Amino acid sequence: MRWYVEFVRDLPFISAMIQFSILGTLGDYVSIKIAGSKANFSFSLMVLKALQWAFLAIFIKIAFIGYEGFVSSLVINRILPQVFVQSVLLNAITRSLSMNLQFGVFLVIFHRLLDNLVLQIRNWKNLDKALLSLVWFWIPAHTLTFVLPKDFQVGLAALWSFMLGLLLSLFSKSPQEVK
Repeated sequence: MRWYVEFVRDLPFISAMIQFSILGTLGDYVSIKIAGSKANFSFSLMVLKALQWAFLAIFIKIAFIGYEGFVSSLVINRILPQVFVQSVLLNAITRSLSMNLQFGVFLVIFHRLLDNLVLQIRNWKNLDKALLSLVWFWIPAHTLTFVLPKDFQVGLAALWSFMLGLLLSLFSKSPQEVK
């Protein structure tokens, strides 16, 4: 485990890019298979999806850093009481809420735009459902993520990306298909 922590500390952006490219691409692949899609997940598409996830990881890593400072700045400027930096749980909830309700909206739309570019389609269908995932999935998931030590936060976020793809593909199937 020490090698992982050292890798994340020494190369924070590279490690984020690798983790998201592997887990995000795997999530895309598994969700397509579970949903029963006949879509062709070729090697070239897998490479493009991995690059897409690596690119998104840069923004995600920056957001993780920035929203930690955002909450601290709210306390420094007396918008929030000191307890929001003293309590790990209150800090995590506040970071998750602020990040997902501000940056999350951009990321969902940007992610869909990149999906459209990679897949060479125009699909904005169900964007409202993707935005709602910020509330029912990402806010609770990132609250748990931000309770962890910093070295494990991006890795768990990448794992959450995989899990969301899995959940959404299961939700898209009828109850008879899931059995």
